Amino acid sequence: MPLSQTITLWVGAALTLMIFSFLYKDNPFYKFAEHLFVGVSAAYWMTVAFWTTFIPNLIAYLYPPSMGWFAARPEEAAVVVQNLYALEWWQRWMRLVPLILGLMMLTRLTPKWAWISRWPMAFIIGFSAGTNLTRYLQSDFIAQIRSTLIPLLVFDSQGFNFGGSLSNLIIVGGVLACLVYFFFSKEHKGWFGSTARVGIWVLMVAFGAAFGYTVMARISLLIGRMNFLGRWIGSIF
Repeated sequence: MPLSQTITLWVGAALTLMIFSFLYKDNPFYKFAEHLFVGVSAAYWMTVAFWTTFIPNLIAYLYPPSMGWFAARPEEAAVVVQNLYALEWWQRWMRLVPLILGLMMLTRLTPKWAWISRWPMAFIIGFSAGTNLTRYLQSDFIAQIRSTLIPLLVFDSQGFNFGGSLSNLIIVGGVLACLVYFFFSKEHKGWFGSTARVGIWVLMVAFGAAFGYTVMARISLLIGRMNFLGRWIGSIF
């Protein structure tokens, strides 16, 4: 194994064991690995954002020839520069608005001028909420309603499909039971209360399935680390 790969393997194994040391108790080795991971991740994503967001979405618009300084392929950069020059001047210089808002957010670092950062933050939150409203209505609200508008009796080329019909009945009945549970204008007694309790069970099953999926994802990460430690131990012996 080359020396560079050996060093990488040993450093990765050491950091993995430092993270696992938290299973015993909190200790300086775990804190070191945790802070190193957070710092490296923050630096990495800051670099990615600089080259993929700041340069092409601000610097290139304000000064199009700058694309040639950073582009890996000059011929593609030339096409981008031509497209940028084809824009109206105000379309390019409007990019100063987010730059000013970003600089205003940096006033958060100074207690005396920290109040200025509230204005760009309010603008960002309001703009994001407004633009995401229609998207979430389409992807979550309307899509979930459409998913419950299904036939209760399913027929296919072979006739009555018992499995499909039972599945649709469970979906529609579960959704209605959950809606009954969240209907608080009527006291949950009698058949209404029984239906609400069924809705609670449906919600618990849904939450349990979601939690189980999350646990499975974490287990897959654990298996990956164990395989890595196995390769490290194998390199020793």
